[in-house]
Formats: sequence, structure tokens, C-alpha cells
Amino acid sequence: MASAKKRLRLAAVADLHYNKNSQGSLQALFTQMANQADIFLLCGDLTNHGLPEEAEVLARDLTASVKIPLLTVLGNHDYHAGKAGEIEQLLTAAGIQVLDGEAVEIQGVGFAGVKGFLGGFGRRILEPWGEDSVKHLVQEAVAEALKLESALSRLRTPQIIAVLHYAPIQATVEGEPPEIFAFLGSSRLEEPLNRYRVTAAFHGHAHHGKPEGKTTAGIPVYNVALPVLRQAYPEQPPFRVLEVALDAKGSP
Repeated sequence: MASAKKRLRLAAVADLHYNKNSQGSLQALFTQMANQADIFLLCGDLTNHGLPEEAEVLARDLTASVKIPLLTVLGNHDYHAGKAGEIEQLLTAAGIQVLDGEAVEIQGVGFAGVKGFLGGFGRRILEPWGEDSVKHLVQEAVAEALKLESALSRLRTPQIIAVLHYAPIQATVEGEPPEIFAFLGSSRLEEPLNRYRVTAAFHGHAHHGKPEGKTTAGIPVYNVALPVLRQAYPEQPPFRVLEVALDAKGSP
């Protein structure tokens, strides 16, 4: 007799940009997400200026509304004030797991998360040539891609979800001015996704991009930036739900 099937539901959103006065502003959204999912994913830019006070406000809203496992990565805004470490400590203390090159398994599904970095896509990707400052920038992009690859390599689950802030493909940033594509993500993040055949990848950052696309290997990529989802699906709550099929023992 075939084993009974169930589904693990993931709810994802990005670019909340909480500030000191945001208390309660998205609590109804968080409650909806928690009610429709088994795991809650946040894809960076949790705060507006990278201030611990902003993270405290967000943590209060999340812990009041979300009673399911919550995974997050930080975004560029969360690094702005140079206090990303403090933000991570605050979120961790609130029971929110911050991924920065870590790999975790929940109910038989693997999750790998990194912030990612910029650099451009395809044939227009920035190369380490010329000034040292350019080489350092490319080094950072390569380091984030290697961090993602390392996290993915540690997972042995049949299905794997990648949680990013920067985009790994150009398709989900299209709609933004082409002049800033290089600042919205990097194809270097796509290579590990293809190599490890992840089930899906989520990111944010591109507020005027497209809600979904695919890597060159056909892996679904979802841009879950709050402004993107509000514009693309005005009749729906602005978050993405992905269902992963599991058997009765919790394995995909």
C-alpha cells in the first residue's frame, strides 16, 4: 500500500523594511502567513536602516504572530548601519534562525541561506580585472556564492530550498532599470543552485522585478519582495506559498 502523502507548506516574503514606527504594520500579514504555512521564510531587508531598534520592533511583531519555524537571511539594508551582528543576535534571541552560510533540515526538507551579493548576470557579469576595488567587489560576490555552495553540499535531503536576498538570475529583476541590474544580483549564485538541483530558490531586493523565473537548469526562482507581490497579485495577500510533497514519515 502506498504511503500517505502530506505537504509541507512554505510561506515567503522579503523587503519588509521595518523602522522604529512600524509596530503592528504587518502583523496581520504575518498571521495570515503563519496560518497558511508550516515554515516561514524571510528573504532579507528586514529593517530599513540596519538599526537594532528596528529589528526589535520586527521581532516583537513576528513572535506575537508566528508560532511555526522561522528562517531568514539578512539583506543589504540590514548591513547599512554596520550592526548586522547585533540584528542577528536579536533575531536569534527571539527564536528566529538567521542563515548566513548555514544549512538546516526541517521535517525532511533542507534549507540553505545566504545574503548573496551583486555583480550582474550572464555575459555581463563583473570580472576581477582592473582596480583593486573592483577585484574586492568580485571577491565578495564569489565568497557569497561559495558560502551558498558549501551550505548546499552539506544537505542530504531529496528536496532543498535556497533562501537568498540578492537575485541569482536576471529574469526576476527585469522590470527594474537595466542600468541597475548588476546591483541586484549575480549569476554566481545561480551556479550552485543548478549544481545541487535545488527544488526552488527565494529572494527579494528587486522591488520592481518579476515574481518568478527559472535558472538555466529549469529550477524555479521566486522574487518575494513585498512590493513585487503587491503589484503582481493585487487581489491576494502579498506572500508566496510553495507546497512540498512529503510522505507520512516527513520525507520528500
